[in-house]
Amino acid sequence: MSLDIITMGPLLVEIIRKELNLEFHEAGVFEGPFASGDTPIFIHAAALLGRKTGMIGAVGDDGFGKCVMDKLARGGVDLTCIQKKEGMHTASTFVSYYKDGSRKFLYHLDGSGSAAFDAKAYPAEYFKGCKWIHYTGFTMEAAKGYREAVYRSLELLAPETKISFDPNIRPEIFTAKEIREMCEPILKRADLILPSGEEAMLFTGASTEEEGCRLLAEGGKLVVLKRGAEGSRFFAGGEVIDVPAFGAEEVDPTGAGDTFAAALLTALIEGKSVYDAGVFANGAGAFAVTRKGPMEGAPRREQLDAFLASGKKILDIAEWQ
Repeated sequence: MSLDIITMGPLLVEIIRKELNLEFHEAGVFEGPFASGDTPIFIHAAALLGRKTGMIGAVGDDGFGKCVMDKLARGGVDLTCIQKKEGMHTASTFVSYYKDGSRKFLYHLDGSGSAAFDAKAYPAEYFKGCKWIHYTGFTMEAAKGYREAVYRSLELLAPETKISFDPNIRPEIFTAKEIREMCEPILKRADLILPSGEEAMLFTGASTEEEGCRLLAEGGKLVVLKRGAEGSRFFAGGEVIDVPAFGAEEVDPTGAGDTFAAALLTALIEGKSVYDAGVFANGAGAFAVTRKGPMEGAPRREQLDAFLASGKKILDIAEWQ
């Protein structure tokens, strides 16, 4: 079986505060569990958009693991390279939301089946014929096994397999120097990089996000700066291409960037121009924020195509369900 897109990383569940502005030490109501993890969100979205996808990772032998596995399976993701760790729990994160739009995460990853990943327990043949592989900084930071798996996979990839990298760095875990050294092998080989402005500066030493993105784009890489409500900015072959966002009522922003990345790779695989790929990805990102839960808003292909064909700039989610 030849897959379009493969990714790897921790699988976890997300448990969400129902009320705003409550700290974790305060009593309150939580909702969930919701299947989560940046690469699981990404690969689930790509599968819904019609790509043949595969996930490499691990879960515990518990209800949380079943929650994530069932969600990905229903979406159409191939799970043959998911390790199930007997007698261990699946990772989780608790999320609090605030009126200013900010969020706080409380992760329970260490000691989980999700983190007890065996870097060598997937076959080299799994990558045969793969068009793209997607890595994230969170995968690199999450556990030693995932870092080793990323480096091993880089050695196994065919020259024609393209690499997408979304840094998604949590700088409180490693120093800037450690992050740069850890991600250097991916950055060197990457065809597509999706940094935040701060990450573009961190990786290049640039004083502005614009300069950082231009430096990352040297050598023919496509660099995409996700700018939320302002849309996305593409740095491609010396050009800077701005693609406007679609308006949508935001319910939960978690996973919007991962859904955007999944749609972007889908569009590039299909041969869309950079601008049209940006429109497609921005549309998917708009859908992603309209539902509570990191995977719940991801659109199916027919929904996204119908919305984009309508020519509307504001997403009224009720029309597309």
